[in-house]
Amino acid sequence: MSSNPRVPFELSTRRKQFAPPEGKPLIVKFDVNIEHWPFDKPLPRRLISPPHGMQPDPDVANFSWHEYGQRCGMPRLFQLFSERNITVDCLINASAIDTYPAIAEQALELGWEFVGHGYEQRSLQLADDPRDVIARSLERLRGFSGQPVKGWLGAGLHETHDTPEMLQDLGVEYLMDWVIDDLPCWFQTASGRLIAMPYSLELNDGVVIATEKHSSPEVYQRVLDTVSVFEQEIDDQPRVLAIPLHPYMSGVPHRFLYLQRLVDKLMAHPSTVFMTAGQIAEWFVAADAAASSS
Repeated sequence: MSSNPRVPFELSTRRKQFAPPEGKPLIVKFDVNIEHWPFDKPLPRRLISPPHGMQPDPDVANFSWHEYGQRCGMPRLFQLFSERNITVDCLINASAIDTYPAIAEQALELGWEFVGHGYEQRSLQLADDPRDVIARSLERLRGFSGQPVKGWLGAGLHETHDTPEMLQDLGVEYLMDWVIDDLPCWFQTASGRLIAMPYSLELNDGVVIATEKHSSPEVYQRVLDTVSVFEQEIDDQPRVLAIPLHPYMSGVPHRFLYLQRLVDKLMAHPSTVFMTAGQIAEWFVAADAAASSS
């Protein structure tokens, strides 16, 4: 009996040994979440609780928190990564292409890798037809970007029991919802394999700031501490350092300062290579095949 219905359990220390990409075993992946929160629907996340237990409609305060990130946080993120020539993952709600066209267009101009993230920022478990949501999302992203869009992260990391089968049928090759390992894993579906791509909850600014409500330097310090442990392990096996970002959290000035410092520290590390999820997927497939044949 397996504890996991999709990925057989395996100790990380007993996995096949993979040759690091470009000889660099510390693989850094930035995942920028670009979301559309419709003004006339319940918001998916709140910074402040309303008084008297109310559920305000409209919820101007919390909508504004998110909108500030799109207007002011995204330009900071664009500048940060473009000046340092780092290509990142663009985990984007398909409707954000039309709601925030300037953001989508600049991400495309910078060569960011588009990853499906639902149509709006709404759980697939609330959808009347989850397959239609996935299909419409991928169609819009592929048509806009001209990219194959082979990756997916569910809004809130939510899935239905057969979401992986739907994704595979619609041409998705890697999935970030299953945060179970520091390296990609093969993920079983009824019709073949997907790649379970590393993502993060512990280093995710959404969890750290909005849920746990830590101070501004917290993500910065957690990443540095993670690197300190990875440094003890990467001589034996590469590690993927996934850093999820949201513009309304990491793009605000008092946190953005720490993100700048973090990126520069990672760039200065001798073992670091920056990759997108698609590049990591290609490396993993080749490295796994090589390890299996050795």
